[in-house]
Amino acid sequence: MLEAGYADSLWVGGLYREDLVRIGLIVGPWFTVPPEKYGGTERVVDALARALSDAGHDVLLATAADSTCPVPQVPGFGPAAPEDLGQAFSELGHIIKAYSELRDVDIIHDHTLAGPLYAHRPPGIPVVTTIHGTLSPIYAPLYRDMAQDTGIIAISHDQCSRIQDLEISAVIHHGIDLSAVSLGRGAGGYVCFVGRMCPDKGLMEAVEIARAADVPLRIAAKMHAPDELAYFHDVVQPAMGINEEFLGELSDPEKYELMGDAMALLNPIQWHEPFGLVMIEALATGTPVLATPIGAAPEIVRHGVTGFVASTGELVECVGRIPDLSRDACRRSVEKSFSSQRMAADHLDFYARVIEQFRGRPLPGGDLLQENQRQAL
Repeated sequence: MLEAGYADSLWVGGLYREDLVRIGLIVGPWFTVPPEKYGGTERVVDALARALSDAGHDVLLATAADSTCPVPQVPGFGPAAPEDLGQAFSELGHIIKAYSELRDVDIIHDHTLAGPLYAHRPPGIPVVTTIHGTLSPIYAPLYRDMAQDTGIIAISHDQCSRIQDLEISAVIHHGIDLSAVSLGRGAGGYVCFVGRMCPDKGLMEAVEIARAADVPLRIAAKMHAPDELAYFHDVVQPAMGINEEFLGELSDPEKYELMGDAMALLNPIQWHEPFGLVMIEALATGTPVLATPIGAAPEIVRHGVTGFVASTGELVECVGRIPDLSRDACRRSVEKSFSSQRMAADHLDFYARVIEQFRGRPLPGGDLLQENQRQAL
């Protein structure tokens, strides 16, 4: 991957920047870009679109009409429809319109699941896609089929290790816009948890760690879906005591203030989360992260430098070591490795290689990205 600051260079993966100027981005119809509150994929696409535009490239975004991302948008879409989340008719209609309007770009980056399988994509335009969710066996056949004519981007090495025989074209970690995040002082005297209200996120483990370490825990969590509400009412709420404070779902400024004042973010994840945007958000505020060694956490948190990666029981001990960590080092780790500029630079390098191959030898099916796949990882 390229270092931050790449965007000032004229040379990009075998092409000059002036040869790579039109990028179409497709996002599903259910949430705005950026999301009003919770929403990982939409938040990442917003940061990517802004950084690509700031680097001098033309970006056209196919998204819900009420999105506020400041790049040109494909006209004619309706407003975000979260009530239709997961409905095939909603996604497919959105995808058909998106591809019909993206006929004058150099490359299409599709962030939906179904889009790369659409049979009537504009001819002569390469398509790449990002696996934003868990790469479970149930999805593997879909991505294997996509890989025949689509570049597949994973968001962590752990994610693509879930399936051994899938051709991954590139691994590109997420990034965030640091201009919107201030360095906090960590003087609030509490630890925090930020995530979704479900067992996989490790909220009850966070409660256990904070209680054992005798520090207050402040909890911010998305809680809209029926299973999230049931988990809160049946499991979390009965277990809460005077040590825990539930804040609900926060806006970005509220979230960054919570993180910035916290001693640490507790992220004792209980599943192979493919990335974990909340960790780089906390680090950007200067707040160390205490995480379990599952999923992509070891790729994000440097043990003993920007936080601690250990078992739930071991993290209790680590709470006492938080003062030994440098908040400046946490911030610098994001500036170096997880900024939106670095994310855009890596994507531009990958786009350029795909376009170069596509233009140089427009071969069908699996031949399209063979060279890029040989270079992957």
